[in-house]
Amino acid sequence: MNRGNDPNPFDEEGPEVNPFSNGDKPKSRIPNVVASALGFGQKHEATADIPLDTMNDSKKRENELATWEADLKKKEREIKRREDAVNNVAVPVDDRNWPPFFPIIHHDIANEIPVHAHKLQYLAFASWLGIVLCLIFNVVAVTICWIKGGGVKIFLLAIIYALMGCPLSYLLWYRPLYRAMRTDSALKFGWFFMCYMLHIGFCIIAAIAPPIVFQGQSLTGILAAVDVFSDHVLVGIFYLIGFAFFCLESLLSLWVLQKIYAYFRGQKI
Repeated sequence: MNRGNDPNPFDEEGPEVNPFSNGDKPKSRIPNVVASALGFGQKHEATADIPLDTMNDSKKRENELATWEADLKKKEREIKRREDAVNNVAVPVDDRNWPPFFPIIHHDIANEIPVHAHKLQYLAFASWLGIVLCLIFNVVAVTICWIKGGGVKIFLLAIIYALMGCPLSYLLWYRPLYRAMRTDSALKFGWFFMCYMLHIGFCIIAAIAPPIVFQGQSLTGILAAVDVFSDHVLVGIFYLIGFAFFCLESLLSLWVLQKIYAYFRGQKI
């Protein structure tokens, strides 16, 4: 047998075999050192953790912003449409509808004044009609006195009172009250109270008719009635009727003032 190729068990040049080795190849320490230096392979290695809730919230906010923007655009278009409609429509003007046979003023309590203020407005309207009636009857009584020899000066003054008193009473206190009731304007209420107190003062003075303030018998007050009654009974009767009218107008005006002031203060009427 040829034993030339058999290894010599006593040859010391052969590879050393560690009997206690488990057969694994030796591992290099270089990769472990590099990994340790770079921070890999540690127990508490940092990781990028992006929660899903945050992503969902972002999408939800984007959807809400988109919806909000759409609503704003829709409202903007609606406002633009309304502005165009207002610009295209002519501004309504209060048409004259009273008195029906010869309209000279606009008056529509039933449709323009709040329901709870109808009674007050009708009372104020009655007060305005009352002063108009007083001034017209004053012209009639003074005209009779002028015919009976009272003089033309008192007649001219009575005409001036009527021509100025009727429109001024409407412009200074009745129309401001009408608009104050319609718009609930405190400024217009204040103007009404100031002018209406002047109106009440005039009615009281007219009911007295002192000769030191007005020329003679130009107003049908109690003093003028007593003065003309001794000369002309018919004229005196007309003056007494005029005095009664001014007294009733003064009392009605005081009542209206009290009612409207209570309404303005928010008290129960």
